[in-house]
Amino acid sequence: IMRGGGGGREEDVRKHKDAYQVILDGVKGGTKEKRLAAQFIPKFFKHFPELADSAINAQLDLCEDEDVSIRRQAIKELPQFATGENLPRVADILTQLLQTDDSAEFNLVNNALLSIFKMDAKGTLGGLFSQILQGEDIVRERAIKFLSTKLKTLPDEVLTKEVEELILTESKKVLEDVTGEEFVLFMKILSGLKSLQTVSGRQQLVELVAEQADLEQTFNPSDPDCVDRLLQCTRQAVPLFSKNVHSTRFVTYFCEQVLPNLSSLTTPVEGLDIQLEVLKLLAEMSSFCGDMEKLETNLRKLFDKLLEYMPLPPEEAENGENAGNEEPKLQFSYVECLLYSFHQLGRKLPDFLTAKLNAEKLKDFKIRLQYFARGLQVYIRQLRLALQGKTGEALKTEENKIKVVALKITNNINVLIKDLFHIPPSYKSTVTLSWKPVQKVEIGQKRANEDTTSGSPPKKSPAGPKRDARQIYNPPSGKYSSNLSNFNYEQRGAFRGSRGGRGWGARGNRSRGRLY
Repeated sequence: IMRGGGGGREEDVRKHKDAYQVILDGVKGGTKEKRLAAQFIPKFFKHFPELADSAINAQLDLCEDEDVSIRRQAIKELPQFATGENLPRVADILTQLLQTDDSAEFNLVNNALLSIFKMDAKGTLGGLFSQILQGEDIVRERAIKFLSTKLKTLPDEVLTKEVEELILTESKKVLEDVTGEEFVLFMKILSGLKSLQTVSGRQQLVELVAEQADLEQTFNPSDPDCVDRLLQCTRQAVPLFSKNVHSTRFVTYFCEQVLPNLSSLTTPVEGLDIQLEVLKLLAEMSSFCGDMEKLETNLRKLFDKLLEYMPLPPEEAENGENAGNEEPKLQFSYVECLLYSFHQLGRKLPDFLTAKLNAEKLKDFKIRLQYFARGLQVYIRQLRLALQGKTGEALKTEENKIKVVALKITNNINVLIKDLFHIPPSYKSTVTLSWKPVQKVEIGQKRANEDTTSGSPPKKSPAGPKRDARQIYNPPSGKYSSNLSNFNYEQRGAFRGSRGGRGWGARGNRSRGRLY
């Protein structure tokens, strides 16, 4: 075969079909025969199309050999079989090989997949999505992670508009039955596609998230999985909202379904202040809310919830509530979120406080605002005094970082309260939420995600996601009690439970992956 191949004439090579069959049979021989077979089966594969199936199967036997060097050589050569109609099959095979725990093999499989991706992106995606939809769980998990980390490394000539459309179409099929962690990865994949960077593309993604969040269903605050699903979906939607891609559907759902049940929310996440999490998300979304059908009704719900965290002064309380010397707690983090959301939605109905509330209700609100503002000034003075003269490294201590955030929270509330004290109330001031970066970020810009680019196969996540411990600032004065938290929320693990045919964490009865 070597002599015939060297002459360059196809017919000369094809005369040696029997010799090629001997090479194929070499996979059943000893170590030396197998090593030769691993090199020569792919080398002459294209010359014997009638033996294609036998050749691929022989190479696959070598990919499963006990000798690691033979396995690696066989995997390395697999892209040479990716011609014509064989390519999707080779992609399917390589996807299944992602389950290896050998880091060198895992690297070879990744490189081989990237290699055939550049030959035929659509065919490669066919093999990958075939295993994502039908393969074993470990294969499915690693195939999704491959897409989430490697797609962005491919050049524009590979990721054409047609290829991106195929990714979107296939992803929608997968999203019918995903875990929470998988959903987050797919949102990362789709958010990175060039064709979805447009306003209409972002709108498509928001609709996908809304569907996953089940915004048509009645919210069940006592179901931890229902709460967790809503929060995870909303976190994926928040970076997509902009002045052109509105958050109205989500804000409406939060006002109508979640706020009235805020105190009864349950979460599977230990140590998580679920109420604060919800209020933070609502505050972030409120900036991009469009025209709302039941604006006055929802604004009233938001207003009523705000009142719960804006106490009356002890001497003003009725029926002896808060009577005596005990001062009510001022929960600044909650109030920042609620006041900001009310301020944002109030712009759309600026006469709400003056025309929609009766005089007694407005007077009551002003008393609460005034009392809260007094307590606020105490804290602002204490915080400024504590941080006075501190720069650089001194501000990086945990205690001082918490105080800096606390000062942001109290300053924000102070600005918003001043606006509402105007006659008539004003909604013109702009503040940056305390947990958001001060620098301007392009609206709708995808949040940065750090990817591990290690050459080792991904390790399974330990049960239960890691979370930052909540940090609460306790002011030096004992007069008030505060709840100022510097809580950085991120994606928090997969959903459990299921929704009919679409299980978040229990993905229904998918058929098991076929063998090579």
